[in-house]
Amino acid sequence: MEKPRFLRSGINRLLVSFCIAGFASLQASAEVVKVGMILTYSGPDTSLGQLIDRGANLYIKLHGKDLPPGTKVEIIRRDDTGVNPAVAKRLAQELIMRDHVDILTGGQWTPNTMAIETLANQAKIPYVVMGAGGSKITANAPYVIRTSFTLWQSCYPLGQWAAKKGYKTAYTLVSDFAPGHDAEAAFTKAFTDGGGKVIGSVRIPMQATDYLPYMLKVKEAKPDVLFLFNPGGPVATAYMKALANIGISGSKIQVIGSGDITTDEELPNMGRAPVGVITVDHYSAAATRKANQEFVAAWKKAYGANSTPNFFSVGGWDGMEAIYDAIRAQKGKVTAAGTLAALRHWSDPNAPQGAISIDPKTGDLIQHEYVRRTEEQNGHLANVEIETLPATGDPEKQFGPKH
Repeated sequence: MEKPRFLRSGINRLLVSFCIAGFASLQASAEVVKVGMILTYSGPDTSLGQLIDRGANLYIKLHGKDLPPGTKVEIIRRDDTGVNPAVAKRLAQELIMRDHVDILTGGQWTPNTMAIETLANQAKIPYVVMGAGGSKITANAPYVIRTSFTLWQSCYPLGQWAAKKGYKTAYTLVSDFAPGHDAEAAFTKAFTDGGGKVIGSVRIPMQATDYLPYMLKVKEAKPDVLFLFNPGGPVATAYMKALANIGISGSKIQVIGSGDITTDEELPNMGRAPVGVITVDHYSAAATRKANQEFVAAWKKAYGANSTPNFFSVGGWDGMEAIYDAIRAQKGKVTAAGTLAALRHWSDPNAPQGAISIDPKTGDLIQHEYVRRTEEQNGHLANVEIETLPATGDPEKQFGPKH
């Protein structure tokens, strides 16, 4: 027997209502957290962006499923193509306005990061910096935290170390962009305060490919130490080969610098030039800490036995861990205020580089630095940690020039 039309109509409306309610319920229960990641994925500096990206991906691979029920994380990647603040700013605008991301991350280059952080602060979008080391990134930037480092963290204690070791004269040679300026200022401040004298300083243009003329000036000046900074990657290898070709490697001039100059993944390409070089950095792939050995083993399993993580890789890993922990802390119901509060008080006592935490006042990462000497171990070069320095945030906030 056919049901009356009014009854069929009422049942249909009821079914439609149930469907709409069910769909709305599904929508409400499926929390998708959008994370916009801006790195260099093309061009000559691709390898550095890849190291950060791989570190972040490794964390997701191993721990990405550990999320509140119904919560998903969508990573939206964008390519800044290199040191290009205008491109980085445009990409950040698109991620904020079009893609409606909840969190920004990446941050490979200081100039690019400075452009992005301005937008992040204006839009009140938390920004987790995984790679850039310029101190001014976190100055007056309430929505920015970093899981990377600053050049003052490594180069200021290196200047102190060199002065305490009795070196009297130094020559500084740095890449001519903001992190290089920070490295130069930090080392010079600490070294001269300790009684040392800087007898020469040169900033090498970022586009330079012939480093021998600059190295020749150092050789002629005959300083006790040559302080170096470059952005790492293949550039670090080019610097080391130039030092060997000019005769500085293995000479009476002690080569020192930030960890960038003997970055772990490039050591196999450097020949014997870096042997004996002293660096200060927060990470070495050769470190014997259990957490680091597990991290390196997982890295090699994921990316190949001949692949080696470096400090950028750890910044990517730590940054993604901080993001996921912030999502977990909010049980997947992410807000900008909640994310920022979680990030500003984030810590990990068992990170690959040792215990780390975010300074809630500045957003910088508090971590140990290590004095390292490049040595041969088991037929391979390694950055061997020979001294652990006290954990610190960014010394620039105390000893650097006024903002």
